[in-house]
Amino acid sequence: MDVFSNPRFAGIEKFKNKVWLSSPTMHGDEQKWVDDAIQTNWVSTVGANINEVERLMAEYVGVKYAVGLSCGTAALHLATKLAGEKLYGQAKPNAGTLAGKKVFCSDVTFDASINPVAYEDGEAVFIDTERDTWNMDPAALEKAFALYPDVRLVVIAHLYGTPGKMEEIKRICDAHGALIVEDAAESLGARYKLNGEWAETGSLGDYNAISFNGNKIITGSAGGLFLTDSKDDADKVRKWSTQSREAAPWYQHEEIGYNYRMSNIIAGVVRGQIPYLGEHIAQKKAIYERYKEGLSDLPVQMNPFDEEKSIPNYWLSCCILDEEAMAPQVRGERDYLYKSESGKSSPQEILDALAAFGAEGRPIWKPMHMQPIYQSHAFITAEGNGRGKSNAYIAGGGIDVGADIFARGLCLPSDNKMTAEDQDRIIEIIHRCFE
Repeated sequence: MDVFSNPRFAGIEKFKNKVWLSSPTMHGDEQKWVDDAIQTNWVSTVGANINEVERLMAEYVGVKYAVGLSCGTAALHLATKLAGEKLYGQAKPNAGTLAGKKVFCSDVTFDASINPVAYEDGEAVFIDTERDTWNMDPAALEKAFALYPDVRLVVIAHLYGTPGKMEEIKRICDAHGALIVEDAAESLGARYKLNGEWAETGSLGDYNAISFNGNKIITGSAGGLFLTDSKDDADKVRKWSTQSREAAPWYQHEEIGYNYRMSNIIAGVVRGQIPYLGEHIAQKKAIYERYKEGLSDLPVQMNPFDEEKSIPNYWLSCCILDEEAMAPQVRGERDYLYKSESGKSSPQEILDALAAFGAEGRPIWKPMHMQPIYQSHAFITAEGNGRGKSNAYIAGGGIDVGADIFARGLCLPSDNKMTAEDQDRIIEIIHRCFE
């Protein structure tokens, strides 16, 4: 988009420094603990930083045990593997713990939530999204259990820092004897009122994972945690994450293991970030509220949450265009095309305009059931089977909430180092897209 020759954008200057979607915010304490690891020569996968991160985060989230791992995906993998072992028996060296089993999974999420099911030789069945929080739809989950009554595992992610409808989901899972893997990678610091009591995300499932990836609410540049109230589960994950070495004077292995343990240097960065979690959440909330106010006169809505039962961490501010305000837009597997229309816009037009001025946005996660790698997998909506709904002779194509949010939604620049003036300029650019 050549915005600089477009009269709609006249008078708006390009950002001198790029405004990121969500970049790391360092405070100085991180260097102190990294230096400590180096000076004491504890630079491997043991050390005081790891111990302290595990202690502090378990205490914060409200669980008894935390195990520091190399990334959030590692935490999700071992949580999923452990759930499979609990349900179907001890892991074998030549097969995953979910071999031949179906698993119900959030549909609108990053694929790191889902891929561990494949790592363990299971088959993901994707559950459609609801509009109230953009998370797994309990009504669709009920339909899924009716169609696949033998399923015993559900993987749920809290999208963009907003808790899903965990009370309903837990009730459904309990009724069907199913375990929950909770992907809280995006939602550290978010809270949910479960049965009248406030709890942190990361404590709501049977097996829980968080991430310290570079763009998360706090970061270690990498790293993640497995969270649990079970000492046995924590011990098993700690063993698996260190190549499943047995207590012998030589290297002896009775189970398949992984090189998944957190580095003491990475833990030093995380340790320095932890005191600033509340500050980061407050900054992200202010960004969300400025967008909500600044865009209130446009035909768009901010990403929603349940104000009675949840407190998001506001990790990413997103918006969705009203249907009647959508200009034509089509997407292929890698390319896209859109048309400008007066009074209307589209996510790709807005994203291109922001990028031209030096601000990073992003499309909403493309639903997993639309991904080429998973297009043969089942997809369940509140109406039942979500596949094969198109018909040459019958009007309508069935509901697909996740696909609609992907088509009409976008993630806005949400970096907590963005100034109010930067954000005002972004809001003005978005307004110009609708002229």
